[in-house]
Order: sequence, then C-alpha cells, then structure tokens
Amino acid sequence: MKQPSSDHPITITASKTRIRVRFAGRIVADSARAKMLNEAKYPPVAYIPREDADLSLLVRTDHTTHCPYKGDANYYSIKVGDRIAENAIWTYEQPFPAVAEIEEHLAFYPNRVDAIEEH
Repeated sequence: MKQPSSDHPITITASKTRIRVRFAGRIVADSARAKMLNEAKYPPVAYIPREDADLSLLVRTDHTTHCPYKGDANYYSIKVGDRIAENAIWTYEQPFPAVAEIEEHLAFYPNRVDAIEEH
C-alpha cells in the first residue's frame, strides 16, 4: 500500500455539479452527491454513490485491477437491451484508508458510456 504524497497527490472533494451518466438511451446514474477524485496528473474522476445508480442495469464481471494507492477494484458491465458496455464501471469495495471516501461509489469510463454530463 502506497500513501498519497507530494510526488503522487490524491484529493477527494464534493462535486460542485450534478453528474449524469447515459448509456443506450438510459440514465445509468444521476447524482448531486458525487465525489471528485484528483490523482497526480490523471484527469479527475467522478465517483457516484451506488444509491444514485440504476443497479438493475449493472452486471458484475470477474475483472479486477489493483492500484497501489487505492486498493483492489472490481468491475461491472452495463447491459441495456442488446447493448453491453464491458467493464465500464469500477469500484473500490474496500479502498485503502487514504481514499476511504470512495467506498460504495462507482466510477465510469467515459469512452464506454454514451455520455457523462455535468449540470
């Protein structure tokens, strides 16, 4: 486990906008409670509370990844009718203490959904 530092900073703040995720004509998530994670030089990522997502559209996959700063990520695909966005969502179910705020939150790959809108 690595700790965020000045060489690899991670900050988590409340989003100042409403975040809406669309796929195949459906709203997959809609939240005014998203958290924005800024990590080093990566683009900011919105983490949306699970309660603000339509979990009926999500299918858990066997895919996992590991981040030395955040922990082990689990993945979900989105299925709407015949359209499937494979491993479009990741979540840290037991994140490391430095990023505990993103527990029970979902993050979406922008290139695997139709839109991530900020209002």
